[in-house]
Amino acid sequence: MSSKKHLDIGCGSNPRNPFGHDELYGVDILDKEMADFNYQKCNVVLERLPFDDSTFDSVSAYDFLEHIPRFAIINDDTQFPFINFMNEAHRVLKSGGVFYAITPFYPREEAFVDPTHINIITKKTHDYFTAPKHSARMYGFTGNFEIMRVKTIKLSQETKKYNAVVKALKNILYTILYKKKSHILWEFRAVK
Repeated sequence: MSSKKHLDIGCGSNPRNPFGHDELYGVDILDKEMADFNYQKCNVVLERLPFDDSTFDSVSAYDFLEHIPRFAIINDDTQFPFINFMNEAHRVLKSGGVFYAITPFYPREEAFVDPTHINIITKKTHDYFTAPKHSARMYGFTGNFEIMRVKTIKLSQETKKYNAVVKALKNILYTILYKKKSHILWEFRAVK
């Protein structure tokens, strides 16, 4: 039986592996020397993911989608980096592989408070990338995802892999400050 591979996009120095797969890979724009997982530098706004087609059993993006521009002018050409990113996530997933993302959503303050949040996600944004609509086809989306689940969450609901102290502090902080669900979780299956 072959080992399962997971890619965490926008991983920083703390990659996440929500499914506990055997091999952990990460990409980010930072120069880093990582010893405990396979790290590649990649600017997903301008570059393709540095992996072959159908490499991963799962791909995650924690608090990352909101940082990808919806459109940009690159070399006098209009590009859609968010659409390109979703194409890339689909490309590197195996058939049946899982795309897992958590991001703040509109109208919650968390979607706007960070000045680098330039891609505001709503409760309906996933329709652009999932069956049956695939509305992003008009912008060049070529992938095919089916919804496993889409739900609003308190960020602490999906941080099970952190150590107990950090998790407890986050739970207390979010309970005191927000009390409401501030993030949206996307879990899609890649159809190929």
